[in-house]
Amino acid sequence: MPNLNRNAPVWLFDLDNTLHDASHAIFPAITANMNLYIGRVLGDGVTPASDAVVNAARADYWRRYGATLLGMVKHHNVAAADFLHQTHAMDDLTAMIRAERGLAQLLRRLPGRKILLTNAPRRYSRDVLRHLGLQRHFSHHIAIESMHVHRQLRPKPSKLMLRSLLRKQGLTARRCVLVEDTLANLRTAKTLGMRTVWITQYLRVADPIGMASLPKMSNRPAYVDVKVKSVRHLPARMQRLR
Repeated sequence: MPNLNRNAPVWLFDLDNTLHDASHAIFPAITANMNLYIGRVLGDGVTPASDAVVNAARADYWRRYGATLLGMVKHHNVAAADFLHQTHAMDDLTAMIRAERGLAQLLRRLPGRKILLTNAPRRYSRDVLRHLGLQRHFSHHIAIESMHVHRQLRPKPSKLMLRSLLRKQGLTARRCVLVEDTLANLRTAKTLGMRTVWITQYLRVADPIGMASLPKMSNRPAYVDVKVKSVRHLPARMQRLR
């Protein structure tokens, strides 16, 4: 049932490394799939590109565009749907998921509506939500396939996408709280006037995907309103978000 209190916050939850530990097994699998895919695309048609070339391209596109996918589409005419399907193909996804207990109760305790906002593809994120038993707690599920603005794919941290989301949902930025592990996404949200929560417990320096979320400092950046280890600590920190 929709929340009728227009003063209640609207929570925009990331999925990977926010609601579950993607760095445990899922991110390594995605990275391996991504490397194979990029290697084929950047190879000569017979021999895949070297690991050094692949790693450099993946990191460069993540840094420049916020998502490796965008670089592959822009520079190599890759079909986004094919890239997402191939890189998120896992034989036994449910066996790879690690998450804390009590997430459903946590979401019930937080006042206001919840929206899932993830740069992951819809099928993968739907399967993770279903395994965690969280799908009914979100009024909307916005995956990367829905992040088009002016017919261009604009995933987080795109300002254009976030502004479009606010317009479509009839929200002001001030009502929204973005809960994320990725600092670039939080930085953009803050410039629009959203409140921001940084989740840190699942970040790994050795993880090629997760390391993009790690700052060069250990302190809370100025654009982060609340820094917590786990989403389970959110109810105790609500005062900081008012």
